[in-house]
Amino acid sequence: MGVVFLDLDRTLLRHASGPVLNAALVAEGVVAEGHSLPGQGLLYSLYDRLGENVVSMGLARATARVARGWRQEDVRRAAKRAVEGLGGLLQPFAPQHLAQFRRDGHQLVLATTTPVDMIEAFAESLGLDGVIATRYEVQDGRYTGRLDGGFVWGLGKLRAARRWAVSSGVDLRDCVACSDSFYDLPLLASVGDPRAVNPDPRLLALASARRWPVEHWDRPPGVPSILGLEPYHVLRPFVHPEDFPYARFEFRGVERIPPSGPVILASNHRSYFDAIALTLLAARLGRPVRFMAKRELFVFPPVAWAVRALGGLRVDRGTSEASETLRQAEACLRAGEVVIVLPQGTIPRGLDFFDPVLTGKTGAARLAAKTGAPVIPIGLWGSEQVWPRSSRFPDMARLVRPPRVSVSVGSPVPVAGLDAVTDTERIMEAISGLLPAEAHRRRRPTASELARTYPPRSVAACVR
Repeated sequence: MGVVFLDLDRTLLRHASGPVLNAALVAEGVVAEGHSLPGQGLLYSLYDRLGENVVSMGLARATARVARGWRQEDVRRAAKRAVEGLGGLLQPFAPQHLAQFRRDGHQLVLATTTPVDMIEAFAESLGLDGVIATRYEVQDGRYTGRLDGGFVWGLGKLRAARRWAVSSGVDLRDCVACSDSFYDLPLLASVGDPRAVNPDPRLLALASARRWPVEHWDRPPGVPSILGLEPYHVLRPFVHPEDFPYARFEFRGVERIPPSGPVILASNHRSYFDAIALTLLAARLGRPVRFMAKRELFVFPPVAWAVRALGGLRVDRGTSEASETLRQAEACLRAGEVVIVLPQGTIPRGLDFFDPVLTGKTGAARLAAKTGAPVIPIGLWGSEQVWPRSSRFPDMARLVRPPRVSVSVGSPVPVAGLDAVTDTERIMEAISGLLPAEAHRRRRPTASELARTYPPRSVAACVR
């Protein structure tokens, strides 16, 4: 059985654990309220963005002297108080990685510079098998201000891991190490399976040179990040309806979308312009949104990169990749993210485009049944007036009286999980109920209207 050594801050957790631990110490009366080092907030901010540095680790080492006279029992009580707050910092995809390590037969051991009395309760809450951490010397129940066994950082962490491995009868060459920090290089280089997880810039460069696996437990595979910011975070402040003056947008019911937790947004599909409308909706949510996209968007490399960068999950219907896409979407939902699904899969053609009865694939229903995520219906209307399927580009000349595009958000659709087909019918009915009255009238479209529902090279097919 192998062992996985897990770093804490910026590896298991999104941010530094210090602010949460300090707040718990204050709440237990161990530290006076307002007691902090000058510039501590800035130091933590830099740590969150760039990772460990010699200054922050020097201050961490000096904390042993600051803790002189503290009662060990009080600190351990504060550690229990901090468990909930630390749990809120857990990387979204970390639980899934830990579960996979378990399935592979590994033990899980936390290896951190953080004092053991402050972090052991959190490790127990995660069900970890052991903790390697800095220890403070204790006499008569109080800290003496000295370390017991050395500072667990850099070479010190490697020495502590070796001692743990020897006492447990484990060979480091059979172990995995996961860390974000360049300063964990000694441990990473000593195990058989080193992994750079959410790596700082220096570790990323080194891992790339050594061809070590690079993983990100804060987002799906293929989505880049710079200093913790995804392209979504960078672009969101610049995405506004006013950027598209050839269309007028109307958003209704956005408040029905939960501000946190897993959510499936299921929308109908009428136009290539739907992507713009849904992007504007996503920008209003203030949280990353993943979406399932057709494989055609991944063929041209620049477009493929952009789609992946914005959270696109490739759908290749009728192949094993389709199941893999559903697994990726499921992982995103289990991480508490938003996933947009277009159950129709593609824009309906010909008479199907005008059919009042919407039909869809069962993917959204199956995802809801597996994850328990609520399905929120989205009704889109008018986008086909901006960019019909028969056109290669949107009509950007209609600036005087631009078409109106409505985006209507409905209430969650109950998904029983017993029959995906029935659940899908219920989802499509809810989407249909959000569309205007004209969407429910059966009529015979004109030849011109039919032609607008076909791709440019297939227009002739509509009149056959």
